[in-house]
This record gives sequence, C-alpha cells and structure tokens, in this order.
Amino acid sequence: MTWFDQVAYDVRLEWGEAGLEPLLGVSDVVVIVDVLSFSTCVDVGAGRGARVFPFGGTGDAARSYADRIGAICAGRRGEDGFSLSPRSFASVEPGARVVLPSPNGSALSRATAKVTTIAGCLRNATAVAREAQRRGERITVIAAGERWPSGQLRPALEDLLGAGAVVSALAGRRSPEAEAAQRTFDGLAPRVSGALMDCASGRQLVERGFGDDVAMAAALDASRCAPLLVDGAFSAAHRS
Repeated sequence: MTWFDQVAYDVRLEWGEAGLEPLLGVSDVVVIVDVLSFSTCVDVGAGRGARVFPFGGTGDAARSYADRIGAICAGRRGEDGFSLSPRSFASVEPGARVVLPSPNGSALSRATAKVTTIAGCLRNATAVAREAQRRGERITVIAAGERWPSGQLRPALEDLLGAGAVVSALAGRRSPEAEAAQRTFDGLAPRVSGALMDCASGRQLVERGFGDDVAMAAALDASRCAPLLVDGAFSAAHRS
C-alpha cells in the first residue's frame, strides 16, 4: 500500500475507513472529521465535561452497548434526549456518559485501534491541530464523508472544509491531498457558514428543520476543546 500511505509527508488526508486503513501504521495521531454532525456533537459534549462513546451500530445493538457500560444511548435527531443534533448536547451535564451511534464518524473512531485519536470539526479546528501536534509529528486527517443510498462513500463538502480547517492550523509538510483540502477551506473560509448551509448535507438538514444544527457546526473556532479518545470515549484533553 506504499502508493497510498502519504508517508513522505507530516500531514496527510484521506477519506473514510478505506482511506484510514493504509495510514494507521504510519500515523502518530488521527483526526476524525465528521462535521454534520458526529464530530460537532462530540466537541459540544466533551467541551461541557461529558464522555461521548462512539458506536458504529444503531438500534438494539447501540442500546445494549449503552446498558453494558452504564451510559445513555443517543436516539434519532429530533427525538427527546441526545442525538446527532449538536443542540441536544448544549446542556449536557459534566460527567454524563453518552453513547453516540453514527455510521461514519463513530465507526471511524472505533477503527483507529491504539493510535491517538481526536475528533475535529470547524468549531475546534485550531484547538485540535494544537493538541495533535503536541502528541505527535505524523498526523492523519480523515474526512468521514456521507453515504449514498447504495452505501458507497459520498465525499461531503462539509468534511472537506472541516479537514481543511484542521490542516490549515497544522505545521509540517502537507501531502497534496492535505494541501488541496486546505486550499478549499482557505477559499471558502470568509463565507464558511453560507457554504455549509448551501451544500447538499446542509440543505438536507435545513429542509428537515435542523438549520440551527448547521449554524452551530459552522461556528469556526468557537471552541477550545480537543476531544481525545481514551478508553473508548471522547473527553476533553487535559494537559499535565
């Protein structure tokens, strides 16, 4: 897989689980970017002191996992309680344990094995970049993307922008893939909120009545939280 590991560069970028696999063995840190909305939910929840447990499955499997670890299982967006709506985490209590099912960001987070893993988004891009470079030199940014009805990966603009925002704040030699993401972000940064609202994923949420979630996800560097995956849960990184 040497053609695909971007090993000559300090900062790398790929898409989805298939892109993550060849980079795991050559990375000190992996940043998972799923802007709408897994990573944004994790940022909001961890920033308030919660522990957010990623889980790739849904339904009974997710609820059973939550029961086993003594956590609350997030439900569907729009239902009462926690969900993939970032707004649902805005009042989470410190110390709360929440399982957050997601086929994209959660599944990727659970696939990083023992590599240091951080959840990145537009809200915390600079904080995440700083924490990543504190923890290692070889940094891989994974844009989660969405899914077509067929189940195939759909590269999503919101994740390209989020990944580009993280890359922009990182030092080191960037792979062409990482540089392309950065340049996309740099070009749209002055109107990132509008771009998020107008992209396919954003329009879908706005038309379903979740425009507030998109606006919250678009708040560039509004957060200083760098959610670190430790013992199966994301929580705010604390420096010793």
